[in-house]
Amino acid sequence: MAISRGSDGSPVEPVAAATQKPATTPVLSRHALRSVAEPPAELEVEVSPPPKPSPALASASAPEPSRAAPAADPGTFWNLPNSITALRAAVVPVLLLYPLFPGEIGSTVMAWIFIVAAVSDLVDGWLARRGKQVTHIGVLLDPLADKLLVATALIVLLAMERIPEWATWMVVVIVGRELAVTGLRGIASAGGQIVAASGLGKLKTVAQNIAVGALLFHYETLGLDANRVGLVFLFIATALTIASGYRYFADYFRGLARAGR
Repeated sequence: MAISRGSDGSPVEPVAAATQKPATTPVLSRHALRSVAEPPAELEVEVSPPPKPSPALASASAPEPSRAAPAADPGTFWNLPNSITALRAAVVPVLLLYPLFPGEIGSTVMAWIFIVAAVSDLVDGWLARRGKQVTHIGVLLDPLADKLLVATALIVLLAMERIPEWATWMVVVIVGRELAVTGLRGIASAGGQIVAASGLGKLKTVAQNIAVGALLFHYETLGLDANRVGLVFLFIATALTIASGYRYFADYFRGLARAGR
């Protein structure tokens, strides 16, 4: 920039340039301020509900309720299958009277009472499944009544010497097996495992009932020596008892091994 000097040689300050105009602030009008302060109006959208189906279509599309017959209350006791089981259990004290009537007529009556009680086991099971009347008390009482009936009859026959002394071990094996399998089923049920009846167990039950019935007759019946027939079937029932008992325990321990316990 050139510096000008006066006549006496002293510097003269340059004339300042034209004053610059400050930046103008925009002035908003009253209408503009109102538009800034007020929020934008919300867009209102009216949504109409979906049309309701006609009653005819609704009834056609609705699923029909199940018409299956309701299962019996698990806590119910007095139904027909459980009543039959209770009657079978009531035969146990009747068998204790057998030593008072050891004659042929008394033996025949006791034998038929036992046979009817044994057959009732099939009847009450069939009725419970057919009529959907399986209950908790029935599941407990049914096998208990069977075991009490057979064990009582064998012990009474042994006391009356209708079963000879040399065959005492067979009675011990049969009664002991029933107690062991009952305890095994209880332990398995507590652990969530079911020990189902096997085919050998059912054959054992049939042979066992035939043996006890024939031994109760004792005297010659239908031209056969009932006592000898009973002892033969008692031996067969003992063999099936050992085999089926081994099968139950083997299946149980195999189930534990598969579960990794």
